[in-house]
Amino acid sequence: MSIIIAGDRSGVGKTTVTLALLAALRQRRQAVQSFKVGPDYIDPMFHTYITGRACRNLDPILTSEDYVQQCFTRHSQGISYTLIEGVMGLFDGALGTSDVGSTAHVARLLNIPIVLVLNCSSISRSIAAIVHGFCTFDPRIRVAGVILNQVGSDRHVELLSQALEPLSLPILGVLRRQDNITIPDRHLGLVPTAELSQLNAIVEQLAHLGQTCFDWPKLLPLLSCKEQDVEPEAASPPVKVRLAIAQDEAFSFYYEDNLKILQQLGAELVPWSPLHDRTLPKGIQGLYFGGGFPEIFAAALAENRPAQQAVKSSILAGIPTYAECGGLMYLCEKIVDFAERDYPMTGIVPTAAVMEKRLTLGYRKATALQNSPLVKEGDRFWGHEFHRSSLMLAPTQPLLALQGYDAQSQFPPEGWLHYRVHASYIHVHFGAQSHLAKRFLKHCQDWNRP
Repeated sequence: MSIIIAGDRSGVGKTTVTLALLAALRQRRQAVQSFKVGPDYIDPMFHTYITGRACRNLDPILTSEDYVQQCFTRHSQGISYTLIEGVMGLFDGALGTSDVGSTAHVARLLNIPIVLVLNCSSISRSIAAIVHGFCTFDPRIRVAGVILNQVGSDRHVELLSQALEPLSLPILGVLRRQDNITIPDRHLGLVPTAELSQLNAIVEQLAHLGQTCFDWPKLLPLLSCKEQDVEPEAASPPVKVRLAIAQDEAFSFYYEDNLKILQQLGAELVPWSPLHDRTLPKGIQGLYFGGGFPEIFAAALAENRPAQQAVKSSILAGIPTYAECGGLMYLCEKIVDFAERDYPMTGIVPTAAVMEKRLTLGYRKATALQNSPLVKEGDRFWGHEFHRSSLMLAPTQPLLALQGYDAQSQFPPEGWLHYRVHASYIHVHFGAQSHLAKRFLKHCQDWNRP
């Protein structure tokens, strides 16, 4: 069994509760595997740092319902405890008419109970009405208990407990207002782990919170794993492609499954840093730029002209390149940051990436309008956008036509195809779309280096 940590809405403390539970379990020297619902990059970094095991994303829209079930089962094998962090409010998904893509959707797929985190800062008896609504709204799911966050005093605990008693639902944890642990954030969420010098101290605080604020005799049986039959993963083929992957403070948004799928398909992933390295790794046959925060490190990226020139020279020579979101920004002529300062980038994509206050967010169904190293014309696949920048100029021959999860929601076509570069704001998960990864690696394998 496992549990999903859910909330009645965003911002109620799901991540703090999840990290405190994970830190406390690791302090007990338990093997624990975590998962994150939805297309999130940053929260899984914290999970991974604490548990020492790569957190896996569970997203039935970006992948499929079958893939979510297979991923959870496979990575729960041989593990003492498993824990899933939900997304937004329990029933919040891609539509207002169904729970598709929501925490509740994943709970149903995996048939596991939910622990509901509630912000109690301005409420007492009314908490019972909220919990009753969440427990009865969808009879296909089961709420196993609640965790009360932002509780003000012993009297407040007493009032909340009295209100919840008729529901016969256990209180699995109580976090006081003074227990708040602040993890720095910025415009796309938490600051990534690689940038936090005090991260170990934060983890110690989280572990203490986890040890002292939860009802472990009730929680541990819910978290314990039971063995399930699982098909063995296919053996990796001999390495055929050396793929340079940008990995540093500026580029860190990668789904763990994407990296493993590329390796299983024959890629040797060769990490390098556009921030710190002066040149590309030797003998590579392809470039992979994930998302991240190039706007935060734009000055340092601009100063490393040798790295930019090495990338540009390789792309001009025809090396297959896949760039998502932050990677697209790095390949532009320049980045204009929030303070309207310009920083020159590699200049492959003939436009500028400009930071804005508006957040672009959501699932996209993409249709390829032309061939690229990743897609064939006519291919359809799911992706996700999450960025606060826009491009000064739109492509004259866009790569992708886009619509939202609701077919009535149309978006301007986007994506750039220059040389053998596929550059787009769309983040892709290869879980149920491994043909895209195969196509990219085939282009890399076939490239004749000059």
